[in-house]
Amino acid sequence: MSIWKEFIEFVKKQNIIGIALGLVIGFAAKDLVNALIADLITPIYGPYLDFLNPEATVTIGLSQFKIGHFIESLISFLVILFVAFIIAKKIAKIK
Repeated sequence: MSIWKEFIEFVKKQNIIGIALGLVIGFAAKDLVNALIADLITPIYGPYLDFLNPEATVTIGLSQFKIGHFIESLISFLVILFVAFIIAKKIAKIK
């Protein structure tokens, strides 16, 4: 069976609209969580943990690493991961 035919079978069997809506909602949630981290959480710990400031950089030679931005992105990822875990756990309990 060709790849194209397999793809068509997949589209027929799966709820593609549901998957697409899930992706759209997921992207919107990501923006919301990023705003939450950047605008509400970072200002709380920023004065106390200066190295976690989103503007914090580490320079090695001619390279400049935005360590603060990385930490902020890591926190956003962990929040999204935790929420996804809770949702998956609730869905599994329903089934």
